[in-house]
Amino acid sequence: MTNIDQGHRLIQRPVLERPEIVQTSLLRQSLSIARRNLIHIKRMPEMLLDVTIQPVIFVLLFAYVFGSSIAIETEAGYKAWLLGGIMAQTVAFSAFIVAVGLTADLDKGIVDRMRSLPINSAAVLVGRSMSSLLHSSIGLVVMSLTGLLIGWRIHTNVVDAALGYLLLLGWGFAMIWVGIWVGSAMRSVEAVNGVMFATMFPITFLANTFAPTDNMPTWLRTIAEWNPISSLTQAVRELWGNDQPLHADAALPLQHPVLATLIWIVVITAILAPLAIRTFNKRTAS
Repeated sequence: MTNIDQGHRLIQRPVLERPEIVQTSLLRQSLSIARRNLIHIKRMPEMLLDVTIQPVIFVLLFAYVFGSSIAIETEAGYKAWLLGGIMAQTVAFSAFIVAVGLTADLDKGIVDRMRSLPINSAAVLVGRSMSSLLHSSIGLVVMSLTGLLIGWRIHTNVVDAALGYLLLLGWGFAMIWVGIWVGSAMRSVEAVNGVMFATMFPITFLANTFAPTDNMPTWLRTIAEWNPISSLTQAVRELWGNDQPLHADAALPLQHPVLATLIWIVVITAILAPLAIRTFNKRTAS
């Protein structure tokens, strides 16, 4: 309190003190930002359409509209075979979600406000990654429940089943860096939508996600089988016991899909993580 003498009266006024800054860890800061992103989803439930309604529509459309015309040499049938591809596509689209969300935050100045606080600059990206992985996990749960309703089952052991889900989440982690890079490089959400639609849809369809590669033209089959999405899809199908026999001259990644997927995850992360961080820092420093 300060004392101010006005005439013969003594007036006391409170002194405004600077609030104490409490140092917190990177993990705690990241969790706070991830919580903020999840609260945003809670207030706008339509942000979950891409991991709830859209995958379910894809499963039902392909299983019941196209499934009768696509022959699969497996006891589980096309519906069970299809689910691995739908899950791989949905997880790959996590890059889309990260890119749109980050670009929106950058454009609105929210990232600048966060960085003006006494927090680690990496917390913004780590928090975004955490919320994105949880976002993708919701999609995997929804698709698993949908698959159970249409006849999909896991025919292997618990270890292989868990490894299949871990590979999907690992791929989602790699895709996060793609999203951070694109989201930091693009100047508007509209630009992100254009770039991601023009790249992610062809990549996820030009693979073994919805149809076998056996009957494709030779040049197209080569591209599809070396597509990393094909490795992920084949790995998940094998781990869950829903795969079909490969043709004799199948590409190497399809013959060893689990190893190939792990290599792709490491390579994509090793290349794009530094590039994404550098692009993000350059964007926020300007």
